[in-house]
Amino acid sequence: MLNLNDNKFFFFYNDCSAIEIYSGSVEHGYLAILNDNLDAAEEIFTKIDSPRAKWGNILVSILKGYMQKYPTYFQIRNFLEIDLDFLLKNEKLDYVELVLGALEIFSAINQEVYKYAARVMYENKLYSAALKYMNKSKKLYYNDAELHYMLAKYYMRVNDCEEALFHTNECLKLIPNYYPANQIKQQIEERWF
Repeated sequence: MLNLNDNKFFFFYNDCSAIEIYSGSVEHGYLAILNDNLDAAEEIFTKIDSPRAKWGNILVSILKGYMQKYPTYFQIRNFLEIDLDFLLKNEKLDYVELVLGALEIFSAINQEVYKYAARVMYENKLYSAALKYMNKSKKLYYNDAELHYMLAKYYMRVNDCEEALFHTNECLKLIPNYYPANQIKQQIEERWF
C-alpha cells in the first residue's frame, strides 16, 4: 500500500489524507504520473485490463510525446476531462500542454473535445483559455446546446448581456426545455431588462 505525501497531491478528492493506494492499481499508475515516472505508470496500466487503464496507457503515451494508439470516442468522453482537471490541479502544466496539444487529433474522434477542455478551464478559473476552447468547439460543432449554455455562463460572468442572451437563445433553439438555459434567461431578464 502507498500513501500520498501529506496531501501534497490532489487525487480526485479534497482530502487525500485517508486515501490508500495499492501497488499495481490504477491509482498507483496515476500516482506514478504525478511523480513523473511515466515508465512505471505505463507498466502498471499495461498489466490492468480495464477501460481506465487502457486510457491511462494512451495518456502516458501523450505525456511521453507520442501517441501509439488512438483513443476511442468513449475513452475521450469518459476520461479526458477528468484527467485534464487532475493534471491541472496537480500543477502538471507541461503535461496539461501535451494533452491540450493532442486535442486536434482527438477532435477527429470526438467532436466535443474542445468543449471538455473549455469546461475544465472554466471550472479552474482560466476564463480566457475557456473562451478559446469554447470558440474552437463552436467552429467544430455549432449545434451543441450545452456549449451555448457554457458560452452564456461565460458572457454572464463578464457582464456581456447581449452575448449571454444570444447564446441562451441558441441553446433554447436546440433544446427548448433545457432547464439551466431557462434559468440563465430568467437571470438575464432580471439583471439587465
